Amino acid sequence: MGSAASLLAVTTPAVAAEQWATIARAVGDRVDLGFGRVHAPTPPGEGRPAAPGSRVVDGLPVPAAPPSPWRDPALVETLRATARVLGVHRTDAPPLRDELRLALDLLGRGHTDAEGRPHGSSLLSGAPVSVHVLASSGGESARVAGELGLPLVANYHVAPASVLETVAAYRDAFRPGVLPAPRVAVSADVVVAGTDAAARELARPYAQWVLGVRRGTGATPVPSPEQVDAFDWTPQDRALVADRLEAHVVGSPEQVVTRLEALARVAGAEEVLVTTATYRAADRFRSYDLLAQAWRDRPTVHLPEPARATA
Repeated sequence: MGSAASLLAVTTPAVAAEQWATIARAVGDRVDLGFGRVHAPTPPGEGRPAAPGSRVVDGLPVPAAPPSPWRDPALVETLRATARVLGVHRTDAPPLRDELRLALDLLGRGHTDAEGRPHGSSLLSGAPVSVHVLASSGGESARVAGELGLPLVANYHVAPASVLETVAAYRDAFRPGVLPAPRVAVSADVVVAGTDAAARELARPYAQWVLGVRRGTGATPVPSPEQVDAFDWTPQDRALVADRLEAHVVGSPEQVVTRLEALARVAGAEEVLVTTATYRAADRFRSYDLLAQAWRDRPTVHLPEPARATA
C-alpha cells in the first residue's frame, strides 16, 4: 500500500513522511511513499521541448502530446484558479532535491539543518517507508530521482507521450544512492474483460472521465453508459484526450498482458502499476482479477529483478 505521489506543491516532505510513517507503524508493513510535483500550466515558449509525434516503439504505442491548454482561454483560467487554490502558483518552493533529501533524512537517522540543529522523531526514524519519485517528463523529477539513487515511477498513464524521455533522463542521471542500480516502475490505465468487445464496452466512459480531469474539473465519478451516450463531443474535446485513449490498455486478458509486457520491456521496468476506471466497481474488481490470473499464468512474462535499497 502507499501513495503513488504525495504532491510537494501542496504538502511538505515532513508532513507526507509523518502521515505515511504513521500508517506504516499501524499496519506493521512497508508502505510506498511517492513524491511528485504539480505545476501551473506553462505558457508557450517557457516549457520543455515537446515529445515527438505519435509512434509505435517495439509494440508500445507512444502517442503525440495533447494540445497545449494555453490555446483555450476558459481552460487556462480554470487551471490557474485551481493552481491558486492548491497553492501551486508559489515560486518559493525549495528545490526538489532538498525536499527529497529532507524526507529521506527524517525517515532515516534524522535531519541536520543549515545551522547545525538536529531534527527527527522516533515515529519517523526507521519507519518501514520506501520512497520513490513519480515523473511525467524528462525534467527535474526524473533527473533528481536518478541523482539520489531513488526508484522512479514513469507516468505513462497520464503522460504517455513523454514516457521514454522520462526513463532515459532518469537512467542518464542515476548515481548509486538509496539503490545501487536504477529501478523503474511504469503506470498504465487498464480495462480487462473476458473478450475484447466486452472490454471496449466497459472502457467507453474513460474518455469522458479523462476529459473532466483535463478540463480542470477534477476526477469526478466515472460516467454511466447513459451519460456517455448523451455526451456531445467537440473536435477540441477529442484532441484533448486522444493521447490517453491511444495509451489506454483495453482488451481480453491475453491482449492486455501482451501490451503491458511491451510497456515494461520498452521502459525497462521491473514493475507495472495499473489503474482501472469503470462505471461499476464490480467490473473494476473483475478486471484486476482477470489481469492477475493472466499475468500469473503467462510463462513468457519476465521482468528484471528489482534493485534493493541499501540500509
